[in-house]
Amino acid sequence: MGILHYGSPSTEFPIDDRTLAHLELVILAKLRRQESVAFAVVDDVTGRRQAMWISPAADVRFEYEGPMPEINRLWLQELVETANSPGGLKIVPEPSLPTA
Repeated sequence: MGILHYGSPSTEFPIDDRTLAHLELVILAKLRRQESVAFAVVDDVTGRRQAMWISPAADVRFEYEGPMPEINRLWLQELVETANSPGGLKIVPEPSLPTA
């Protein structure tokens, strides 16, 4: 289980490593372009939803238990599309990769 650390002092959001790796790529791409993004996280246990505004001035850190997983480009594109929507970035289910 990975952790998204946000803000100063840091608030921790546990997110599985695979999902967090994809979110990291989307969030860092936005920040590299000096763009902000709204990001909503739902706690799987309590159902509690939290939303945050991630801007280039924000403190964001990604922590992983294991190595970088293989990236699913279809999922990455879907996450980019949510990040660019009025509702902001949210975790959507990972699509299956097409079989050859």
